[in-house]
Amino acid sequence: MPNPAIHRRLRRMFAALALLLATSLTTAGGPGDLRVATYNLRLDVASDGANAWPHRREAVKALVRRHGFDLFGTQEALPGQLADLDALTEYARVGVGRDDGKQAGEHSAIFYRRDRFALLAHGDFWFSQTPEVPSKGWDARCCNRLASWARLRDKASGKALTVVSVHFDHEGEVARRESAALLLRWLAGRDPGDALVALGDFNSSPETEQIRHMQAAMGDARARSETPPYGPEGTFNGFAMGQPLGPRIDYIFVGPRIRVLDYAVLTDSDGQRYPSDHFPVTARLRLE
Repeated sequence: MPNPAIHRRLRRMFAALALLLATSLTTAGGPGDLRVATYNLRLDVASDGANAWPHRREAVKALVRRHGFDLFGTQEALPGQLADLDALTEYARVGVGRDDGKQAGEHSAIFYRRDRFALLAHGDFWFSQTPEVPSKGWDARCCNRLASWARLRDKASGKALTVVSVHFDHEGEVARRESAALLLRWLAGRDPGDALVALGDFNSSPETEQIRHMQAAMGDARARSETPPYGPEGTFNGFAMGQPLGPRIDYIFVGPRIRVLDYAVLTDSDGQRYPSDHFPVTARLRLE
């Protein structure tokens, strides 16, 4: 004879299994999901000693491949560093040097998978009162500051995505505020049908005026994530393993019609050193 107790246990088990399956279908990776990241690579300077680029470049390449980014924005990389990353032949890249609009100086380059995206357009602008030419702006003292962007067609979904990689000034408070205002004006001028992603090193902690303005206009991927954020909140490590982290200064912001399925700050290391003085920040996105 049927055992009612067994039937009840089976019904509960199948109900739990159905709930688990429904949850996994909501959050698991699908063919249209995109893994994006922002990664300040720390420029190549010999004075970094054991943390200089020649000791880190293979770790950076391994990290990118291990985590399977579909596209990622970089900051600070010099032409030689970008040439090293070109060994990741599955990626193409766009972006110019901040000093001359060609090759000289640090880049805010964007790498994207050749088999996933078709490049529709790309360009660059400077965070200054003359954004169309290499220049410093407002109270920035040492450096030109640059944004590079790419408009891509996602071959999986057919949808258009505009992504911009930015690096705000590290000294000028006015420059950071005005850079955010310029960035938001630029984003407002994009094709209204495009999905929008702004990512990079904003050199600004979350309570600052410029980040509050970004959060008011766009979704902060950490706050928008449909699963709990993974990893520490801080994104600057200064190569100091085992020490308290610096503040959260690297961000991924998303426009409407983009779901943030997960968000992570990756703390990969070889046990002796980090691949950069910033952690990469990554998010899995779904275009709607």
